Amino acid sequence: MTVPQRQQPAEPAVEAIGIHKRFGSTYALRGVDLSLSPGRCLGLVGRNGAGKSTLVSILAGILPPDAGQVRLGAPIATVFQHSMVVPSLTVAENVFLGSPPRRGGLVDWRAMRAQARKVMSEWGFDVNADAPCASLTVEQRQIVEIARALAAGTRCLLLDEPTAALERGAVQRLFERIRQLRGLGVAVLYISHHLEEVFEICTEAAVLRDGEMVLTAPLAGLGKDDLVTAMVGAERAVASPHARSTPARGQARPGTTPGAPATPHATATPGKEPSPDAAASPAECAGEPAIAGQAPHPSGGAPALTVTDITLDSPGTSLRGVSLTVRRGERLGITGLRGSGATTLARIVAGATAPDAGTVRLGARVLRPGDRAGAMRAGVGYIPEDRQADGFVPLLGVAENITFTIVDRLARFGIVPPRAREARAAPLARRLSIVSAGLGQPVGELSGGNQQKVTVARALARDPELIVAVTPTRGVDVASKELLLAELDRVTSQTGATLLLASDELDDLVICDRVVVLVRGEIFTEFTDPPFNREALIAATEGLEAAR
Repeated sequence: MTVPQRQQPAEPAVEAIGIHKRFGSTYALRGVDLSLSPGRCLGLVGRNGAGKSTLVSILAGILPPDAGQVRLGAPIATVFQHSMVVPSLTVAENVFLGSPPRRGGLVDWRAMRAQARKVMSEWGFDVNADAPCASLTVEQRQIVEIARALAAGTRCLLLDEPTAALERGAVQRLFERIRQLRGLGVAVLYISHHLEEVFEICTEAAVLRDGEMVLTAPLAGLGKDDLVTAMVGAERAVASPHARSTPARGQARPGTTPGAPATPHATATPGKEPSPDAAASPAECAGEPAIAGQAPHPSGGAPALTVTDITLDSPGTSLRGVSLTVRRGERLGITGLRGSGATTLARIVAGATAPDAGTVRLGARVLRPGDRAGAMRAGVGYIPEDRQADGFVPLLGVAENITFTIVDRLARFGIVPPRAREARAAPLARRLSIVSAGLGQPVGELSGGNQQKVTVARALARDPELIVAVTPTRGVDVASKELLLAELDRVTSQTGATLLLASDELDDLVICDRVVVLVRGEIFTEFTDPPFNREALIAATEGLEAAR
């Protein structure tokens, strides 16, 4: 009689054991253990600054741990949150970077282009394999990185916010490919701030908080609230901007905790990573009392923003005679699929892109096309889509970046006094809960979410009449997302500033008074009665009418 052998569990594709990592006095990781098995998809979640990207960089071999071990059981490929393509090379050259097809010892350029086109076709991506990556959109560059990882035949795939720049159709194609890879025994580590994505594609979840692994469990036994509680700990936020109202005196604002002390900014202390939950509320930090109620819907008065017959014909996107009017204090959302023209229209209003035709007026003043500096002086604050390219200077400090837009107001005889700079930056850093070792810390050393907060602070520093925000919560955690939306809500409610918010993140639109949907460069429909029906919004972005 043959005794059946007990099946041995598969060796981990990658395993981290007791990983420690610190940067100066800041602990990024504290004794982290993680095991990733073949055929499984592990969702790694945590607040900005929790240590997720640091752990991925260590697993990928980019950063060395200070202590602990990484054991590899399979080849690893990594798709990072921020683009790692080489702009001067073509799509095909980037897809096969480091491992090009060869013939007779030489690179087979024809085969490279053909294989790149095949990879793109299999994914349903319409990207020219011969195009230089410098000409691609943020989404297209992300597609190239994902294709490069898969073309390498990896058995262990690390995905750091892979859907941040993808529209819904591309996200679903990515998820289907991940399922196929899992079926082939590929291990996947999936980092996302979108918990609904984690529950859709992952088999288990791990939660990092302040550099420590606080939860690892199968997703079958967890709910979204379980993950959020693990992420933020005992100081879980008790409010949400979705309620669309400013808290009454004594109530907590979104992303804050009742009774939290006011601090200049969240700072690191020796031996401990700063906690993103230790910040005071926006009202406390600004020295203002919280007010009850909310500014009424602006139904009258002169237009704050008038956009007339904007036309643009460029690769990947177009606008066809788009016109709209926004009243003072109104919050207008613009949404649509990638390529619909929504973000391009916002860039034109902000002066970051020049249209082929049409005009933009701020009040009675016509803004010069493509003149970002002129638009800023006229009163337009701008939160760009790509913070890495347009949002901050990584080698300069937090205070320097925040006060870029008000240097002309701070300078004395051509010199900006450091004390004046920090005095203006500190309240914004407090209100946005920017976690740093101090206002002088280079922004390039901060987590992605805190870099986004710096970008938002820079836009608000000049007290703009019009705020143009493009996907302002991309790449931030749940609590930080609520805080950023609450700050935009607070600023517009209390100052009367106008908001133009362009985003394909439908959750961003909850603070808006109305939403315009663009399809193929034209206004398709408008939603004027919040709260907006999510299913109807999704249908509209696809060019379909649905019951509201």
